[in-house]
Amino acid sequence: IDDDRLRLLFTCAHPALATEARVALTLRMVGGLTVSEIARAFLVPETTMAQRITRAKAKIKAARIPYRVPEDGDLAARVDGVLAVLYLVFNEGYLASSADADPVRADLTAEAVRLTRLVHELMPDDGEVVGLLALMLLTEARRGARVSAHGELVTLDQQDRGAWDRALIEEGHALVQERLASGLPPGRYQVLAAVNAVHTDAGDARDTDWPQVVALYDQLTRLDPSPVVALNRAIAVAELDGPQVALALVEELPLDGYHAFHATRADLLRRLGRSAHARAAYDRAIELAGNTAEAAYLTRRRDELGP
Repeated sequence: IDDDRLRLLFTCAHPALATEARVALTLRMVGGLTVSEIARAFLVPETTMAQRITRAKAKIKAARIPYRVPEDGDLAARVDGVLAVLYLVFNEGYLASSADADPVRADLTAEAVRLTRLVHELMPDDGEVVGLLALMLLTEARRGARVSAHGELVTLDQQDRGAWDRALIEEGHALVQERLASGLPPGRYQVLAAVNAVHTDAGDARDTDWPQVVALYDQLTRLDPSPVVALNRAIAVAELDGPQVALALVEELPLDGYHAFHATRADLLRRLGRSAHARAAYDRAIELAGNTAEAAYLTRRRDELGP
């Protein structure tokens, strides 16, 4: 591994630590994220995340885990942890969780893409490495259209698709097609990349293949049956089966501390004409949203409901 930072990522991804602990510690020590940003990424309180990082450091000391750059044979056992770190660093850049940072942090997304390209060079046959790189490229392609001139978040359906980076989209699509052609069962990142491929393949939001998106989320749910995946699936279901069906799915999710949960509820309630309930949900989403562009968007949507 020629790159210093990538070498550090693989060194820190030691299998003696639990996955969440090693990812959190690496994000703090190498990724440069604050404890607060890491806590938001894991949807846990800041004090909980601080304790996890402290315990991980203590275990390294107590178990005398050596600081050693892994050999070639160690990479396969460590790559999942490295990909998780790169994914979360990219996400923090894609939509910053702190009001003190720029809404979109291009420095983080660019570095995550750069390092993932290097991992791909190291392990070109690893499907999840290919999937994560494709996911990042297809997401990064939309960066220039995601925040308005007034500093407000622009949702996917309202973005100027002519402002998307077509070169990145073509590269991302080619990687997705490469994995499909392999015939091998896809992992989590590969399915997420396929979802983004469907979105970026549509010339207009109205042309989105929503049955395909829901089918991909069904597949992702089998791989990762988390509440966040269920929330994103419900958003797609709303486009296919309507807001009432989607709201019933959303209401069951244990995500009260997650701003996107309340933002989704607010949008579904608005579409159902339940303005008072939608306003309350917008208020809660605004309260939890750390990103200034997202807060500005949610505030406008709430105010459009009237008093």
